[in-house]
Amino acid sequence: MANMLLSPQERNLTPDQVEALDKRRRRGQLFLIICLQCVVVSTLLTLWTGQDLTYSPGWVRPMAYWNAITLLLAAFFGIRGLSLRRGSTEFISY
Repeated sequence: MANMLLSPQERNLTPDQVEALDKRRRRGQLFLIICLQCVVVSTLLTLWTGQDLTYSPGWVRPMAYWNAITLLLAAFFGIRGLSLRRGSTEFISY
């Protein structure tokens, strides 16, 4: 009997297709972990960004730029990770 927890598209996959699906979902989990790490780093950078924006002269604001970059990376990895993990109903822990 087929596993009813799986979506109808995944019930009759070949072993190679299952392996490719698992690989895609593992990569999605990795991207979600990278997203979380970028969010943590960005949160810590926020402490220095306020000081950088207040005291740095002109357009020289390196901490603000690093904070913006880490926020963009977090958004990219979060969206990409969620799209790669789509269809997964389980929590994967490594």
